[in-house]
Amino acid sequence: MRALVYHGPGVKAWEDVPKPEVTADTDAIVRVDATTICGTDLHILKGDVPAVTDGRILGHEAVGTVESVGSGVKTVKVGDRVLVSCVSVCGTCRYCREGHSGQCLGGGGWILGYKIDGTQAEYVRVPFADTSTYPVPDGAADEDILMLADILPTAYEVGVLNGNVRPGDVVAIVGAGPIGLSAITSARLFSPSHIVAIDLADTRLEAAKKFGADVTVNNGREDPLEVVRSLTGGLGADVAIEAVGVPATFELAAQLARPGGRIANIGVHGEPATLHLEDLWIKNITITTGLVDAYSTPTLLRLLATNQIDAGRFITHHFALDEFEQAYDVFARPADTGALKVVLSRSAQRTSGAAV
Repeated sequence: MRALVYHGPGVKAWEDVPKPEVTADTDAIVRVDATTICGTDLHILKGDVPAVTDGRILGHEAVGTVESVGSGVKTVKVGDRVLVSCVSVCGTCRYCREGHSGQCLGGGGWILGYKIDGTQAEYVRVPFADTSTYPVPDGAADEDILMLADILPTAYEVGVLNGNVRPGDVVAIVGAGPIGLSAITSARLFSPSHIVAIDLADTRLEAAKKFGADVTVNNGREDPLEVVRSLTGGLGADVAIEAVGVPATFELAAQLARPGGRIANIGVHGEPATLHLEDLWIKNITITTGLVDAYSTPTLLRLLATNQIDAGRFITHHFALDEFEQAYDVFARPADTGALKVVLSRSAQRTSGAAV
């Protein structure tokens, strides 16, 4: 088969590799029908995740068709259309039993495209298939369901739920890329009084308005602290969500939170960020971090099925499955291309990077 293989920082190639096989009785082999690129993949290519080694197949999101299963798989069968979650769930360790599968001790957690070969390929081996895949509802589009593999549960759990967004809150979201837009989508479920989106790219701020932000700030031209304070009687945001993963955006989120407020970090950080405890210690600030556990995926599937979440709006570009070079180029230059999420699929027509 062919797959996108990582060969060190800045180097990747679509090349021939052995097709995966069942190696444990809880495995499934899934034919990848649709996959996507995550901001975390860009962090890997920058060298921010050194645990990813030369030869690793990238990717941790897919919708596909089950081709074979191990003898211990009980609920997933050949021919099923499934969502492959970004988090693999052993289901028996302490963390999985407590709903914190991102910290799985039994061989799961975030492993696809990180510790084992991932989904940016024609086929993928999925460990713990019964607990790490979800049936695709009848009539649902692959690309819509694909958005529930990572960005929507990540923003919902690590941003909105960890940040304890409540009705009437002022929520400031630093970064209006796909994960920030997912945080906007999720925050709206809790009826905040204001959602403030902050970014340096006007194209992404325009997208933020469409996703439900009622205030947008280009922090290259305007002071977001002044804007947030003007909405809150000088206090600051009830919840500040960091959705980029660089020091400057985390430090900005910390500045935006009011005394007694919450800072929820979603971004993947590849270098140290300064934590200004000399300012924060007296403010009763709560800071949360986290890796997605994907415990919310069934809830999000129900919300999607009842049209309370429009997952398809995240997708701006379609590519054929072998057009990874073009797809990565488009995805990595959102200010120029307007890209949010790109989808690569077996059924896509070649688009040479054009939006559809």
